[in-house]
Amino acid sequence: MRGVTGAISHETSTFTPVATTRESYRERHHLRGSEIIRTFRASNTPTGGFIQGSEAHGFELIPTVYAAAYPSGPTPANLFQSILNELLDGIRAAQPVDGILLQLHGSMVAEGVDDADGYILAAVRDLVGPRVPMVAQLDIHSNVSRLMVDKADVLIGRETYPEVDMAERGRECTDVLVRIVTEGLRPTMALHQIPMVWGTNQVTAHPPMSEAIAQLHRIEAQPGVVCGSIATCYALADVPDMGASVYVVTDNDLGLAQRYADELGAWIFARRAGWHAPMPSTRECLRDAEAKAQFPVIFADWCDNTGGGSPGDSTGMLRTFVDAKLKEACVLYIVDRQAVDRCRAAGVGAMVELEVGGKSSPLQGIPVKMAARVVAVSDGYFRYDGPMYSGLENSMGPSAHIEQDGVHVLLVSKREQPFDTAFSRTLALDPRTMKYIGVKSAAHFRSGFEPWAGAIYVVSESSVHNPATGALPFRRLGRKLYPFDKA
Repeated sequence: MRGVTGAISHETSTFTPVATTRESYRERHHLRGSEIIRTFRASNTPTGGFIQGSEAHGFELIPTVYAAAYPSGPTPANLFQSILNELLDGIRAAQPVDGILLQLHGSMVAEGVDDADGYILAAVRDLVGPRVPMVAQLDIHSNVSRLMVDKADVLIGRETYPEVDMAERGRECTDVLVRIVTEGLRPTMALHQIPMVWGTNQVTAHPPMSEAIAQLHRIEAQPGVVCGSIATCYALADVPDMGASVYVVTDNDLGLAQRYADELGAWIFARRAGWHAPMPSTRECLRDAEAKAQFPVIFADWCDNTGGGSPGDSTGMLRTFVDAKLKEACVLYIVDRQAVDRCRAAGVGAMVELEVGGKSSPLQGIPVKMAARVVAVSDGYFRYDGPMYSGLENSMGPSAHIEQDGVHVLLVSKREQPFDTAFSRTLALDPRTMKYIGVKSAAHFRSGFEPWAGAIYVVSESSVHNPATGALPFRRLGRKLYPFDKA
């Protein structure tokens, strides 16, 4: 058996000022051929799962292109087409193949292409024809379209958030592909688009989201069901298919697949208010945290989450820490290359006067004036050692650790959220020794932080994804969505 694999993965905000360029893909991953296997073997990634599965089943896996950028704005049309052409050329060169494994995000937007994932699947389908099975692995934050369901044989979404099951879902994709090729499995896939945007209650280890996953697993255990997925949606894209959904795959029984997708979709929508929770400011939550004294306490800024496309330099959380004169406090991370360069020029041990953050947009807040000591500097390279991306190397770009009166800040040049403490430790900061930890992350930080946290508060500070008006200017949505449209 011969399989071919590739990845074009991007979570696209249509509201962020952060542009996506060719360099954006180079900064994260733009790999070709065998370097894909070398990079992702034994990693907790979907492609790592593809590699593991192909080796376990004993089939040849031919890598083509792996292109992924950190979440940001729409990919320019010519760049998108160039990357897609690389994928298509690689698949064409690999033929004949018995099956295709793709790693997509499920919420990619390119200039002029609202549903870039559907466009990719359609282009691959046009190339290989209707008989070559195609299985794609998606993020839990997908905006799943009917085009995606029509063009793929099987879509499999992640079932955890934080998404610690990436390799597991990739392995599941290979298992299903082998069943199609060798056992005669005839997948039929149905989609239920829920008229809803999911709120902050989507951490799968806790209720109510754990109850939704339990309902999903109940359906997956039914006779004739191959697999099923819940997509909580990516809510920062003003495109027609934005919204939550359920998709279910059965063995040659489309009616059964649709019945289960509709059943779970209705169950979710009936509980729509429960998926949403208020997000106070850091200042408001700090009062409660001080009163309860369950340290260490983590404040997670949902809206300036670089993992959702935000610039990562909002200043509300840092200003709160400084104004409150907190000790044993840290903020992870603030994206500010200008401040990093000042620190690196001054050197370790120097005192520097900085205006930190607030440089990407007025909506990100006013820069915070600091007179800080440079504790450490680095080139930003590290290796993840937490549950997410375990074993994978990354770089935050030139970075610096500064401290002012007990408030520590990690300044970085590249946008990424803290999945674990590995990077912080390269800059002589172990967050586990702090009392107050601020992170620019919605939930992925939990994979490496929650086991030792005393308390966690999800907060909201001013950012491009949380304007002062309280509402993003959606214009192009394709269906009514709760809570925008109360129903």
